[in-house]
Amino acid sequence: MVNLGAMFELLRPVNCLMLGLAVIVGEFVSYRTFLTFSTFLGFLTAFFLGGASMVSNDYLDRKVDAVNAPSRPLPSGRISPNEAIALTVLLSAGGLTLAFLTSRYCFVIAFLGLLLFLSYNCWGKQLGLVGNMMVSMGMVFPLFYGAFLREGIEESLSHSRGSALFLLFGLMVFLSNTGREVNKGIADVEGDKLRDVKTVALVRGVKAASVLAAVFYSLAVAVSLVPWLLGLVSWLYLPVVLAADLGFEASAFILLHDYSKRNALRVKRMVLVWMLLGLLAFIAGVL
Repeated sequence: MVNLGAMFELLRPVNCLMLGLAVIVGEFVSYRTFLTFSTFLGFLTAFFLGGASMVSNDYLDRKVDAVNAPSRPLPSGRISPNEAIALTVLLSAGGLTLAFLTSRYCFVIAFLGLLLFLSYNCWGKQLGLVGNMMVSMGMVFPLFYGAFLREGIEESLSHSRGSALFLLFGLMVFLSNTGREVNKGIADVEGDKLRDVKTVALVRGVKAASVLAAVFYSLAVAVSLVPWLLGLVSWLYLPVVLAADLGFEASAFILLHDYSKRNALRVKRMVLVWMLLGLLAFIAGVL
């Protein structure tokens, strides 16, 4: 009998929710409205394809996770490898079908985003920092997907304000997530050796990785202030983004002073909360 609870855990639902929220943010920045039927389709598309990426990643990393995270569904035996493959195919097919029903532009973006994530899972992870950046690029895709939900991106980006906001928001997501990926490498050193994953933590050491992760977090904080300084967002943006920025800087400080595996895992989870808060700041900024 299939263990539905373990399958849901395999999806990493919080990560999938973030991808879905990013689609909503992209739509709202582009059209200043959301909660349409297209929003519903876009959210589910991102959730399903994000889930497919998470499941395939765990399938390919099952031997690594046996060392890094033995309680995960696959190494613990709660889900079989064949069930993981079937779930990946099902989620991929569902997400791409929803994207096709939305528009031809959305289908192309969804397909490219899924291809990027699967490429990372198969071979990009071994590239270390480049692989980290591949994941971060994948996290930016939902923002642009949301902009194409109604095939009106040309109008929304025909003025400098829209273009600048998309670039800045995308850059913030890219920088903060790259920091989180470098941070994650600190916690996964033992298992990453099994797949010859050249993370910064393995190649340069965990201290260097903690410094680089902190640098990326701080760069994301610096960029986050630019939209407000340029007058591209409303005043509602500032208190929300400052709360996220404080969280990022606190996380960087904590990681720099303790880059043990246990603390790196704790900081990685904390950063996910600040990234979610940052997405909410994007919505507040264009109200």
